[in-house]
Amino acid sequence: MRPSPVATDTSPPHRALQPGWRRRDALGAGVLALAGVELVYLSDFVQSVPWKADVGWVAMGAVVLAAPLAWRRRFPVAVMVAVSFVYFALGTWAGIEMYASQVVLFLGFYSVGAWCPDRPRATWSRAAVAVGMAVWLGWSTVDQFTDPKVGEHGVNAYMAIAAIQFLVNIAYFAGAWVFGDRAWNAAIERQELEAAHAEIRQQQERLAEQAVSLERLRIARELHDVVAHHVTAMGVQAGAARLSMARDPEAATAHLRGVESSARDAVTELKTMLHTLRDGEEAPDSLPRLPDLDALVAEARAIGQRAELHRIGPEPHLPPPAQLALYRTAQEGITNARKHAGPRASVAVRLRTGADRVELEVSDDGRGAARGLQHPTAQAWGCPA
Repeated sequence: MRPSPVATDTSPPHRALQPGWRRRDALGAGVLALAGVELVYLSDFVQSVPWKADVGWVAMGAVVLAAPLAWRRRFPVAVMVAVSFVYFALGTWAGIEMYASQVVLFLGFYSVGAWCPDRPRATWSRAAVAVGMAVWLGWSTVDQFTDPKVGEHGVNAYMAIAAIQFLVNIAYFAGAWVFGDRAWNAAIERQELEAAHAEIRQQQERLAEQAVSLERLRIARELHDVVAHHVTAMGVQAGAARLSMARDPEAATAHLRGVESSARDAVTELKTMLHTLRDGEEAPDSLPRLPDLDALVAEARAIGQRAELHRIGPEPHLPPPAQLALYRTAQEGITNARKHAGPRASVAVRLRTGADRVELEVSDDGRGAARGLQHPTAQAWGCPA
């Protein structure tokens, strides 16, 4: 059988949205909008801020700036672009408070790295926004430097402030970039671990089902070996007792004793099997072993079957389950020969012990039921010694 090809998923990884994400994002956007409005009025109250528009319009701008964050997980790139554009427009034509607005800008930039499934798009879109912000900051720095209020004595201080602004923005956007990517990688790793855990659980369930099926098969095989052997023996002995009852009552009595003995042995082995199933996997001492092959062959001879046992090599040292399997193989072979090889067939059971393996062979020289031709039948079973 050719192995089936393994299906591979080549689709890009996708970070699953957790339940309740829309409510949490809307709540975060609302909190930042309210904080922005409060900070606008508090800033205007503490000191006179040179807004380019009325303070009411600046407060409304804080609400508009924070509003897109309500969709930052679902549409991260669009939210980042919208927040960046509103931030630029407010800073250029109206005025912007410098506290909550920084958190809004950070979250917009961070969300692309943390939630955008198209990683190349996440990279170039953030790079474009970062370059645009850097150009705007450079233009603002040059434009403010030409202000007549910056005199000769203030040039050094102004350049120091400009350097601080550039360094802070570099750290700001770099941090949002790095933390966003780390959040994405951590989420994907967590999803992969959860998927692997689910797959392991499914495999465990399949293995448990297979184990149950194999155990059922083993029980059925054991029942077949025990019942078929003893019932066949009882049938042969009962038939012999019926034929000899009138002319040889003693022989009929002996055959009936054999039926009784076979029935008793069958009940004993069935009880042993039930004990094994109820109490565990350990094979009890009452289960047949390789030394019991002599009694098995003697029982076959007692009911009129020509059977011999040949041991070739030293006595093997095998665990009880392996000895039981060899015994059942011999039992099944003798039973099949009794049923199919004919009444005059001779059965040979050979137990060969090698350096690293044990082999059991059951053969007969009887006639098969299909065509009546003379041919030997054999069963063999081997295991490492």
